[in-house]
Amino acid sequence: MKLKEFAKKHEAKLKKIKVCAFDLDGILTDCKVFWQGEEVGFNRTFNIYDGFGMKLLMKAGLKVGVVTGGDSVSVQKRTSQLGVDFCYAGNEDKREAFLDLMKRYNVAADEILYMGDELFDLPLLKKAGFSATVPNTTEEVTAVVDYVTERKSGEGCAREVMDLVRYAQGITAAHVEDF
Repeated sequence: MKLKEFAKKHEAKLKKIKVCAFDLDGILTDCKVFWQGEEVGFNRTFNIYDGFGMKLLMKAGLKVGVVTGGDSVSVQKRTSQLGVDFCYAGNEDKREAFLDLMKRYNVAADEILYMGDELFDLPLLKKAGFSATVPNTTEEVTAVVDYVTERKSGEGCAREVMDLVRYAQGITAAHVEDF
């Protein structure tokens, strides 16, 4: 099913979204980490389409950020560079971060989108108003989400989900004219 068609079919859920939270490893990256030495530590590669999608959603007024179990210089640098609204890093138990998002932005669970790919993402995927994952994850994860992307980890899969939100909420290229 094409993205615009899917967005239209799930418009009621997607229109409610005010906060978009993304896991980092396996969603915004290709699941690979590499050691770059003592000064940098583990490093990752990111997809530029995902980053621009995040900026576009923020420009349109949504709160966007990362909830990741990992933490490193690359995580902090990338989230800082993007200027995301939040970054919860270094705790695989992400439930506290989800509850804090609800409190911080005064939103209900059904107003939060969460995209994750690992078993420890299950509590958030089940609670979020809209949940998504990648095709290269486990059956347990794909069984509970609203959407499984066509793109794999780190290949613009998060942007695919951001585009669903854009289409449902009428966020267009006009929102980027003053970038």
